[in-house]
Amino acid sequence: MPSRGRLLKILLGMAVSAALLGYLFWNSDLGAIAANLVRTHWGFLAASIGLNLLSLWVRARRWHFLFPPDAHPTHLFNAVMIGYMGNNLLPLRAGEVVRAYVVTRRGQRFWTVVATMVVERVLDALAVGIMLVSLFLLMPVPRELEWAALVFLSVDLALIGLLAAIAAAPERCRRLLTTFFGRWPRLAASAVRVLETINEGLRGIRARRHLLPIVGWSAGIWLALAACVWTAFRAAHLELPFGAAWAVLAFLGLGVSLPSSPGFAGIVQAAVVLALALFAVPQTDALSFSILLHVSQFLPVTLWGLALLVVEQVSLTDAARSTGVHPASSTG
Repeated sequence: MPSRGRLLKILLGMAVSAALLGYLFWNSDLGAIAANLVRTHWGFLAASIGLNLLSLWVRARRWHFLFPPDAHPTHLFNAVMIGYMGNNLLPLRAGEVVRAYVVTRRGQRFWTVVATMVVERVLDALAVGIMLVSLFLLMPVPRELEWAALVFLSVDLALIGLLAAIAAAPERCRRLLTTFFGRWPRLAASAVRVLETINEGLRGIRARRHLLPIVGWSAGIWLALAACVWTAFRAAHLELPFGAAWAVLAFLGLGVSLPSSPGFAGIVQAAVVLALALFAVPQTDALSFSILLHVSQFLPVTLWGLALLVVEQVSLTDAARSTGVHPASSTG
């Protein structure tokens, strides 16, 4: 059984997802949604699925260069797929810890793996921030979204500043923490351990020969995802510019920071509807597209991830136990 705190977070996420889905479907034409989905162009949808899977392969390639040069991690693509499958099926984004667990079983130190994933998330947040700023400079958006983007970008820049300080002067940061928490030795020790973990994760990005591949693979991730969304537009018979795909990705980046049920149900639909409203797409059509995009990403990744559990000889129950969160039902 999850702790009371975790249970409350799970219930909050489910409530947010249910409220968003209820509002969107209540205010949309269900018959029109069904008709739109029936008209799907399956060739473009297959291409969109392929581009999404390509983005995950590219993500695994970038992850390799976030590890210290002497780490030599293996089977990272398998871990990425299993982790995304875990996020689809487990609450509290437990797939992230499942992903670390899979790589750890291949000989990597757990906290080194976690540290690289912290850096990875900051890089992703930076990309989302750049897309949001670009979007808001190029077209008018509601004031509420401007404030949300400003908060997101401010947090992102603060994290980047923190990582830069740790990378440039880890010993000075250690002394500052020890001094600041001097009256609380246990808290000081915990803070120093967190600092050391993050510093370990920065070893990969500090290696000069890793910088160019990290930048290149990062660009590849977002180009593949934008192409995935734009191709899905074509599958849904939406004639939209490539910039609309960037808008969808930016809004999704904001949305997934909110609590939700496993698989980000409701969050994906609301983010897509809001993004496409900027391009005058009616809510019913935008909601139809969000369902198509979500299902086409959810099902292939989840099925492939479950298959890779067999390859990696890890049961979903074992992986979930490593996070302290258990699925309602499991395989293996």
